[in-house]
Amino acid sequence: MQLVVATTNPNKVREIRTLLAGVRFEVVTLDRWPDIVAPEETGRTFDENARQKALYYADVTSAFVVAEDSGLEIDALDGAPGVESARYAGVDVPYPAKFALIYDALASVPQRRRSARFVCALALAQGGRVVFETRGTMEGEIAPQPKGVGGFGYDPIFFYPPYGRTLGEATPDEKAAVSHRGQAFRALRAFLESDSMPKT
Repeated sequence: MQLVVATTNPNKVREIRTLLAGVRFEVVTLDRWPDIVAPEETGRTFDENARQKALYYADVTSAFVVAEDSGLEIDALDGAPGVESARYAGVDVPYPAKFALIYDALASVPQRRRSARFVCALALAQGGRVVFETRGTMEGEIAPQPKGVGGFGYDPIFFYPPYGRTLGEATPDEKAAVSHRGQAFRALRAFLESDSMPKT
C-alpha cells in the first residue's frame, strides 16, 4: 500500500523518509500528483491545518495520506509566529530575514523570558476520515543569536538546553531523536505497525 506524505518541502521529506524507513508502506510524496492544487490553510491551530490537509489530499489521491503542520511558538510573542511560521513576514522572505524580525520583536525581552517550542501536529486520513492523529512538542528557547548551518527553518535560533546548543548545531540524528517532528512520526510509525491500522 502507498502512504502519501503531503508536503512538497524537500527538507521535511528527507526527515520524514528517514523516520519512516522500513515501514510496510511505499512512502511517496505529492510529486506523484504534480497537478494537484494545494489547499488554503485556514485552520487557527496546527491540528486543524494537519487534519484539513490530510483529508483534502486523501480525497484527491484515494490513498492513505499523512499531513503535518508545524512551527515555532514564542511565549513572549503570544505564541507567534505559530501557524504562520512558514509565512511569517511573507512566504518568499528568507529565514535570516525572519530571524531578524523575531530578534527585533524580542529586543526588550530578557533572555530568561525567551521560552519557545516547536510543535508538530500530524494527521493520517483515508476515505474521508482521519484515522490517526498525534502531536509532538519540543521545549527550548530563542538563542541569543543564530548559530549553526544544520537543519532548516528556525533551527539556528532554537536553543535546546539539554544539548547546550541550537538545533542548527545538532546533527540530523541528534535532532531526530528529540524533535517535535521525530516524536510525531515515531508515534505514527507505531500506529502503522499496529493492529489498529486499517487494512484498506
